[in-house]
Amino acid sequence: MRQKIIHKSTELFLTLGFKSVTMDDIANEMGISKKTIYVHFSNKTKLVETVTFYLFETICDGIDDICEASKNPIEELYDIKMFVMHHLKNEKSSPQYQLRKYYPQIYSVLKIKQFEKMHESVQESLQDGIDTGLFRDSIDVDFISRMYFNGMTGIKDGAIFPKEKFPMEYLMESYLEYHLRAIVTDKGFKILNQFITKNQS
Repeated sequence: MRQKIIHKSTELFLTLGFKSVTMDDIANEMGISKKTIYVHFSNKTKLVETVTFYLFETICDGIDDICEASKNPIEELYDIKMFVMHHLKNEKSSPQYQLRKYYPQIYSVLKIKQFEKMHESVQESLQDGIDTGLFRDSIDVDFISRMYFNGMTGIKDGAIFPKEKFPMEYLMESYLEYHLRAIVTDKGFKILNQFITKNQS
């Protein structure tokens, strides 16, 4: 039952937002009593926290699978972008923004976890790119991986990139191209160009 509550809550939070969804809404959607939810989660904050880190782990597992299967670090980044976009496609409520506003402590812990995961993953990917001659060997791997995280989180700021002007897919696509153009070698650019051409057609 605990897993069913987590799954249904995840779906509702992503669609309607962490703030809007009540424990009553979840109970009604599932056809169970609110008491049943409280057996597993002492309050809504605990449920929000569990859902947040469940989602984080799900996305991390998916990214790990992509990293293992990809042919090269350029393809890997594009595959991760597609995977993340697929996960975000049901978001109608800017869940990260709501989390930051209404559950700041959970958001702070999430951001640290996201940074640790992405920093490690991007560093490995950058080193792989250098070793295979796709990325310039003069780049500072630690610095670039931190910049990449900063940019990827920065484009989600609706105050700077309003949704009506910049759809998330456009932002992720443009930022990824911007990031890769700065670090690829001529050999890497040939592969990058294939993805740019494919995405424009």
